[in-house]
Parts: sequence; C-alpha cells; structure tokens
Amino acid sequence: MRRSRRLLPATAALATAAVVLTGCAGGGSGGNGGNEGAESFGLLINDDNQIVQDALTTLSEGDCSAENGELGLEIETIPQSGLDQQLQLLGGQDALPAQFAASGSPVVTKELDDAGQTLDLEQALTDLGELDNLQPAAISTIKNLYGGLIVLPYQFNIEGVWYNKQLFADNGIEVPTTWSEFVDASATLDAAGVTPLSASGEQGWPITRLISGYLYRELGPDALQKVADGEAKLTDPEYVAAAQAIADLGAAGYFGEGVGSIDYDTAVAQFLTGKAGMFYMGSWTLGAFNDPEQNQIGEDDIGFFPLPEVEGGAGSADQIPANVGLPIAVSANAYDDKVGAWLSCIAENYGATSLGDQGTVSGFTVNDDVSDVPPLTELVQDTIAGTTESTLWFEALFGAKATTTSQQNAAPLVTGAISAEEFMAKVQADLDSQ
Repeated sequence: MRRSRRLLPATAALATAAVVLTGCAGGGSGGNGGNEGAESFGLLINDDNQIVQDALTTLSEGDCSAENGELGLEIETIPQSGLDQQLQLLGGQDALPAQFAASGSPVVTKELDDAGQTLDLEQALTDLGELDNLQPAAISTIKNLYGGLIVLPYQFNIEGVWYNKQLFADNGIEVPTTWSEFVDASATLDAAGVTPLSASGEQGWPITRLISGYLYRELGPDALQKVADGEAKLTDPEYVAAAQAIADLGAAGYFGEGVGSIDYDTAVAQFLTGKAGMFYMGSWTLGAFNDPEQNQIGEDDIGFFPLPEVEGGAGSADQIPANVGLPIAVSANAYDDKVGAWLSCIAENYGATSLGDQGTVSGFTVNDDVSDVPPLTELVQDTIAGTTESTLWFEALFGAKATTTSQQNAAPLVTGAISAEEFMAKVQADLDSQ
C-alpha cells in the first residue's frame, strides 16, 4: 500500500556495510534464462555518489524489505578512476553484480551491452508491468545516450550555475545572461575576496562541463555530435576557443587556489559554506543543498541560472544540459525472479523515496504523496518540465581513453600547465585512435 510521505532533509549517510563482491557475485555465467540467480542484490558504484546508496538502503529497510529479505542488498564502492577497469574485468568474467554503475563513458556501457552483459530493461520492465513508472523524458534521454533502455534513471538531472544570492546582492551582481556578464560577475566576486567558481579539479569533469557548455552556446547543441560524426575536430579553432575561454577563467584565478587537489565533496562544501559565489553542477547536489548540516548558507540564498549565452553564438540558454545522473545497469547474467521483484519494487517506490527522503529528482514517477518539497527541488522539477531541448556533457560521446585524458587534463588546463591547444589535441588524439 502506498503511503503519504513528508519530505525530510537529507541526513548523514546511512550506515551501510560495503562488501567486496567476488568473481561470482554476478550469480553465475549463464544467460538470462539459464543462470542460478544472483547471490545478492549487489550494487557496484563509484564512491562519490552517496544518494543512490542511501535511497536503496532506505528501500531495503522499508518498502522493499520483503524483497531484501529474499535477496539482500549489498553495496561495494570503488573510486571513479577505477570503475571502468573493474566493469570490464567483471564483464569479461560474466561476474558483474546484479546492479552496477554505468561507465562515465556511454561507449563502455554500450560495449558491455553488445557483449550481452546488460539487461534489456525496456523488455524486463514491460514484462513486469512497470515500464509506466519511468518518466518518458528519462527513457528518451537514456535511449539518446545508449541506443536503448539499458540503465535505470536513479537520478534525472539538469545542470547549470548555482549561485549565492546574498553574495550577489552584497556585491551588486545581477544574474548574468551573457558570457561577458558571467566573467564580470566572477571578477567582482574575486575582488571581494570570494572564490568566484567552486570546482573539483581532482575529478576534472566539473571543469570539462564548462568547456562543453561554452561550445554549445557558441556553436549550437550539435557541436560535439559533429565531432563524434567526424565532421569537426576538437583541434579546430572554434573548438579550441571554448577550451581557451575556460582556461582564461583559471588564469584569472576564478577557481581559487589549489583547484587541482579539490575533490567533489570539498567543492560542494566551499559553496555551501559561503566561500564560493558560484558552483556549476547538476541537480544531483540537491541532497546536499537540502541538508541543513551541510548547507550553511541556507536554501533561500541559493539560486540557479543556466550557463549564459555567448554573444553572437548559435546556441541558446534554453538548451539545458540534462542527464540521468549516475545511470545504473542491471546484469543480464544475474537477472532472475528475485532481481525482478526488486526491480518492480524500485520502479514503484524509488521516485517517492528519492524525492521524499533525499530531496532529489529521479527518472521514476512519484507514486506517493510527497509534501513539503523544498523550493530548490521544485525549481528543478519546473525547469525539467519546461525544457524542450537538452544537451550532453563534454565526454558523453567519447570513448574511455579520451574521457580519462579529458578529465585528467582539466586541472592542468585551468592552472596553465597546458594550453588550450594542447588540451584539445590530447583528447582529439584519443578520439582519432578509437
């Protein structure tokens, strides 16, 4: 029976025992209908995403406790840098756990799908009578990325610039609508002794997303598809100009000191403690924004605007980056009736759990009444509803090697260790060798 939920602020991570999944954790090497089933409802996930872990743990203790009793949830975390190698290793052994975080590069997940390692979720959820519990927009986004419904949308996100309203007001800054105004706002914050832009150089992708954002605003929403199709190269002058625009932000000191050693959690904390005026990030950060223990500036002082337009550019600020956050695939080899029961329970309850307990938006429908939705969460929901055209992130269409090269060289780009030309040349070389 569905129940009404009152949204609760996200709390500290739920205590979850992480277990090391062995080579047989996937539950046998047989095909979809010929294996012995999973030994656990395992989840292999990168260690910087606590929200999905917490939501599944909540379900295992509540709405899905019966399913958990039949097949226990077990979580293993791994650094993002080691995820692709582990996925490929376990995939080669037919030993992927019941659930596993998709690679940061859709190409790697497509390769696992081509090898028969991922479950056809459209067929499985249709057979279970649960496909209608996925948002059409989420299904569409997943198919655009992977060519089919092969991952679950535990998160559905938009990306843009979150900003400190009080710092903007104190320094007379209007919300920027053009790139020049964005740079001017950064300069004003810097002059006031505030880090203009919080970003994790250690992980790199928060910086490379700014490059793709500039590209889409300057060249249009098909800028990176043209690179994937061989119609353009990252080393073309107009593409190098986008990397140069972000390098210029770094050269001006707008990412603050030590950006190369700042991890994701530190970048979030810089913004939520008022040390940074702006933070380009996806709406998956709502869990932290809605947590009063982490959010020391208060939710009323957080605003959002899409990355501004480049003057004279072909793109529009209405074209907002959207993605399914951290997609989770299901192992075809591990799938059995018990895994199917878990999927049914997730499809019916995850949307409300994510919204009600975490304050985050997923790609599942919300089947319970959820009250007291935070304003920032409502803002995200409204923005998603009003978005008709979305864009992808910088590495979305890259292979694993080019993705790694891009993210590892993002910090050197903004610290001046390499030039914009060198950065783009390194990534393009990997794309050419794919």
